[in-house]
Amino acid sequence: MMKARSIAAALCLTGALATAACTEGAKTTSASEAAAEAAGTNGGLPATAFRDQPLVTEIYTADPSAHVFDGKIYVYPSHDIETPTSDDDLGNQYAMRDYRVLMMDRVGGKVTIGPVALDVKDVPWASQQMWAPDAAYKDGTYYLYFPARDKSKDKNGLGAFRIGVATASNPMGPFVPEKEPIPGSFSMDPAVFRDDDGTHYMYFGGIWGGQLQRWASGKYDPNGSDTDLMQDDKPALSAKIAKMGADMKTFAETPRDVVLLDEAGKPILGGDHERRFFEAAWVFKKDGKYYFTYSTGDTHFLNYAIGDNPYGPFTYKGHILKPVQGWTTHHSIVQHEGKWWLFYADTQLSNKNHLRNVKVTELKFNPDGTIPTIDPFAPKK
Repeated sequence: MMKARSIAAALCLTGALATAACTEGAKTTSASEAAAEAAGTNGGLPATAFRDQPLVTEIYTADPSAHVFDGKIYVYPSHDIETPTSDDDLGNQYAMRDYRVLMMDRVGGKVTIGPVALDVKDVPWASQQMWAPDAAYKDGTYYLYFPARDKSKDKNGLGAFRIGVATASNPMGPFVPEKEPIPGSFSMDPAVFRDDDGTHYMYFGGIWGGQLQRWASGKYDPNGSDTDLMQDDKPALSAKIAKMGADMKTFAETPRDVVLLDEAGKPILGGDHERRFFEAAWVFKKDGKYYFTYSTGDTHFLNYAIGDNPYGPFTYKGHILKPVQGWTTHHSIVQHEGKWWLFYADTQLSNKNHLRNVKVTELKFNPDGTIPTIDPFAPKK
């Protein structure tokens, strides 16, 4: 999901937007003049500089996991909140404590902001930081997957990230969490992919604040590195994959590495920061090919690689999205009404790394299945 170094100014939003961000309960909105009013008054770029406008302006949202259920689009984002914490590499400034679901009939239509779907105070095992979630549906039940720190303490006095699951009968929630995290889960950024045969797989993991580097030995090291393994000439740390059990609450197997290769068939190295995996795994399938997409973190690209099965190996192909305004970049990709859509986020509304806003833009494909790179500041054609 997210870790950070500040690259943006930290100025306040207009009072109207700040007040609206605290409002609870369901409401309906669309991208409006509020985005234009906020941008340009917070030290960032004006609204006209951006390719896309925020889906909602009443609350801050990031890390959008979009799904189509019963013909409608549901987006499961992080819910960013104000905090006095300064930016750091552990992501302490990302202090999110609950989730709220966005719903729309179609891209470009009105967006409904749901009430609180799950709060950290209702998760028995979690201590803080409800980071990037995902959702899935099976046999009448909706599943919300989420990372949070447990109640242990590492060298920084912080818990280890685990992945939890909660269930609901409605895609907007409220979701009821399990009492314990998924056995064998760790790190962050769960993303659940359903293959054509009905099998579900979870992809997860992230370095730096996501702690994936602390699991390199197969066992968690609470005194391990806060960033990565500092092994630039060795294969980069990999995202993880595990087939989900029939109950959708457990793994059916031990998580394994998602193998990411360069065009020559060699593992991408830790020092290759423009191509190596950092966080935000998302998988989709098109024309029989599996697309593994991810963020490069400190170089701020969204990348993609293509494979022949859910486990890979995946061969690197290029950038999906160039860097946005703000430090983090995290996304999802879905098909709806015959088009493919990229959901992502930037900091247009706040110009603060920890207060982001979700956006959407059309994703196009070349005849050979490759993806033209999108510039978040270039006008749509």
